[in-house]
Amino acid sequence: MNVDHNLKVHKEIVKAWVLGWTLSRGTAPPVQIENAYRVDVGLPDHCTRYVLPQLDPNFLHDLTEQLLEPGTWLKICAPSALVAPLLSQAWSIKDTGHMMIRALRVMARPAPPDYLLVTTSDGAVLDVKMLDQAGEIAATGRIAVIQPFAVIDQVVTSPSHQRRGLGSFVMEVLCQHAAEQGAQTGVLVATDEGMALYRSLGWALHSVVTSAVIEMG
Repeated sequence: MNVDHNLKVHKEIVKAWVLGWTLSRGTAPPVQIENAYRVDVGLPDHCTRYVLPQLDPNFLHDLTEQLLEPGTWLKICAPSALVAPLLSQAWSIKDTGHMMIRALRVMARPAPPDYLLVTTSDGAVLDVKMLDQAGEIAATGRIAVIQPFAVIDQVVTSPSHQRRGLGSFVMEVLCQHAAEQGAQTGVLVATDEGMALYRSLGWALHSVVTSAVIEMG
């Protein structure tokens, strides 16, 4: 195994995810700070996030010594069992995310009956909505292409419309769009619940992502 090559590829995947996330969420571009990316999110309970592609205990210690503001988040590509002992009591560990990847391909899939597909794009991000017969939003998703990657974000199905194939259909629409743009690899970060759906669609686990936050007072 070529460890250096694999680490290089891993860092490229994480960088693409960070860039895609900022495009999807409409934040300022990320700023690289040594072994991390800082994103100014600007929300009251999520003012800033720092994404670390790998766990470097010394760097993490030096970084967190400077971070005091409530609403500051860490996203670290390492298991929580390794991260938690390195953080002070100011930090709370949150749910683990699952960074997943998949080769993209163009593959048409019929839309679920009784729903309307609506797509909009600002050039950088494709937004997908599925509307029910009353015109209400049943499912949504977004994708940002950062060649050769494409980052999927905010795939959500309304509770009253779940188990009807909407989430799977939205995912395939997003992946097909990215493949048509020339992207080769899809990247996303899933919750525990979402990971089961994505596995069934051919996505593979790339890295766990531990989240930690300085809680609001």
